[in-house]
Amino acid sequence: MSVPTCRLEDFDYALPPERIAQTAVEPRDAARLLVVHRQDGALEHRTFRDLPEYLTPDDALVLNQTRVIPARLQARKVPSGGAVEILLAQKLSAERWLALLGGKRLTVGTRLRLEGAPEVQAEICEVREGAQRVLQFNAPIELYLQQIGELPLPPYVRQKLSDPERYQTVYGRVEGSAAAPTAGLHFTPELLSCIRAMGVPIVYCTLHVGLGTFLPLREEQIAARRLHAEYAELSPEAAEQLNEVKLRGGRLFAVGTTTMRTLETAALYALGTPPEQLHSAGYEAAERCAQRPLSPFSAQTELFIMPGFRFRAVDALITNFHLPKSSLLMLVSAFAGRELTLRAYQVAIEAQYRFYSLGDAMLIL
Repeated sequence: MSVPTCRLEDFDYALPPERIAQTAVEPRDAARLLVVHRQDGALEHRTFRDLPEYLTPDDALVLNQTRVIPARLQARKVPSGGAVEILLAQKLSAERWLALLGGKRLTVGTRLRLEGAPEVQAEICEVREGAQRVLQFNAPIELYLQQIGELPLPPYVRQKLSDPERYQTVYGRVEGSAAAPTAGLHFTPELLSCIRAMGVPIVYCTLHVGLGTFLPLREEQIAARRLHAEYAELSPEAAEQLNEVKLRGGRLFAVGTTTMRTLETAALYALGTPPEQLHSAGYEAAERCAQRPLSPFSAQTELFIMPGFRFRAVDALITNFHLPKSSLLMLVSAFAGRELTLRAYQVAIEAQYRFYSLGDAMLIL
């Protein structure tokens, strides 16, 4: 099956700087919600707390239960004392991490002493592309993160949050992300209770946001249809519950692009797709598995969803507004269509929606 050629410049748009949200609205569910209807291209301007109006008891709401770790650390080179900023991106083993480093002359063998915990040291044991380095710590760094780490806010958020929990979802419970699954930031406990009271099952998956969210997208990634690997998991219990929904004709509402990638990875595993073929199998014509639409799994996923992808699991997507030329905008364009997506973005800009991580949301049906 031929896949349309995608170019980064086809997913560009102009955003006035004042549309980038610097603070989150309160309460969380007071954010605006642009509802996009794929079938006829209609757009509705709503509020996030109106979401239950679009759900039925036959549907399921799927949430990514990851929590952001305080992954930004300050360190000094030993013995020179030069300043180094560390952004933990992916745990490789008990004391080894892939990280982004900011500083000078960060070569293999460079030793770092962490500020706030001088007993903790790290050594660069591998240099990867750009600012990527593999660090070997002398102790499990998770034991110190709450003491010395900071939440890694996106670079376009220029002011520090008064409450760090505002960059966490109210339901997050599995620590491991380097960035928040931002579509979930709009939910309140009351809104979730309302959805449960309707009889809509709320099901959890896990995807720990990793290195890719901090790096610019490259043309070779598009050509290979592979993103940076991120750990994802769908439990057997969750898969069984979601399969029941799909088999009775209900819809799966994915909260966020991370949930979308997890569920579509699970759908490809249900077809018996080997892990090394996930990046290409998503674009093949095979239907979803009739008896078991989703398979439980626990693995790294490199799934890159772009126009031409064949969706087998997700029926509706809740997501924020994403950066130009990003893999996230390409994913939304794959689901809603590029022209409709870019038209919805332009309407949102003209209607003064708030963009990016702390901004407003879209519901794509």
